[in-house]
Amino acid sequence: MSLSEKFRLAFRQIWSQKLKSFFSLLGVVIGVMFLLVVVSIVEGMDRYVREDFGSTIFGVNRITLRRLSSDPAFRGSGTRARDRRPRVTTEDWEALEERITIPGKVGAENLTRNGGEVVSEDGTKAENVRIFAVSEEVPEIRSWVVAEGRSFTPQEQERGASVIILGTETADLLFENLNSIGRRVRVRGASYRVIGVLEEQGSLFGISMDNLVVAPLTSPVQSFQNGRKILDSVVIQAEDPGDLRALQSEVEGILRTQRRLRPTEENNFDLQTADQTLSFWDNISKILFLALPGLVATSLVVGGIVIMNIMLVSVMERTREIGIRKAIGARREDILSQILIETITLTGVGAIIGVALGIGITFLINTNSALPAALDWKWILLSILLGILVGVVSGIYPAAQAAKLPPVDPLRYE
Repeated sequence: MSLSEKFRLAFRQIWSQKLKSFFSLLGVVIGVMFLLVVVSIVEGMDRYVREDFGSTIFGVNRITLRRLSSDPAFRGSGTRARDRRPRVTTEDWEALEERITIPGKVGAENLTRNGGEVVSEDGTKAENVRIFAVSEEVPEIRSWVVAEGRSFTPQEQERGASVIILGTETADLLFENLNSIGRRVRVRGASYRVIGVLEEQGSLFGISMDNLVVAPLTSPVQSFQNGRKILDSVVIQAEDPGDLRALQSEVEGILRTQRRLRPTEENNFDLQTADQTLSFWDNISKILFLALPGLVATSLVVGGIVIMNIMLVSVMERTREIGIRKAIGARREDILSQILIETITLTGVGAIIGVALGIGITFLINTNSALPAALDWKWILLSILLGILVGVVSGIYPAAQAAKLPPVDPLRYE
């Protein structure tokens, strides 16, 4: 019997027993479907962190000086050690501006993290707006492109002018389809003239990056953000990507000198880069790629056990048929391969259905939720191969049992 005929007989057998085949397929379909969905979500998060999150939050070729580290180990340390750390100050910023020798830009910023309320001339409100107060270098360092109007000038920065740049979402909320340039808005009671609107930045994990306003660091915004000469962060960007490590070492040395730290004392500040964030994510993603698919794959094991039991019952039901085939010349290998092909066909069909459902669910998650999900052909192929592997493993024992039946016993079987 040719291989194609064996597959044809396998499909005929599956089709003739639809209900039994459906329940046999169910475990494999569910296992492959959820395996593909889980892996696609982890893959999507991995790509998102590497391609978007690191560059958006920490920036390309950028170093961020902050008081506290975002490392969970530091967050879990004693509060006394955290509280002893001095705040980042304008003196730190000025020291870096004056002493850095590697070509780059240095800027300072404050941020109202919990958001604030911005009100237009006619009383329209935009809520939960991120309010930035930054030096003139920061928009360029953070790649904030002004799509309409202009950015603030060094003179406006120096005299603390009440000018402001809006994010696209904030501008749309306040002025809808009207031109916002030249209009006035109020932030915490102070009036500002709108001089620009930023280019759309999109969202990050479902959080809009366009609901923000940007004002000069010395503007009235500083009155409700930090105390005098206190900064949330200083951002430093290398002109040449190859200078980033050297720039980080130089920044560290300047700050240790500025803060009079002894050689044996640890840094009382934190320098963050996108590379450090990605290395932290690497450790998490390795665990996710190993643990989550492993947990979901247990359903494939359960599905394999179900298929094995059903195939054993099928072998018993077809005992007489097997005896007749052996009596007219079928070899042991023919019986073995036939039962095995039926099992592989069954699980292969289940794997394909599971993949189709998994692709559909992944698409729905990606388009209707904040979770990033990305399909990769290697995971689709792996899911199908796993489904077929389950068929091979679960079909070996029933096939072996059928193949070793002597011809006389099956012929007498009723």
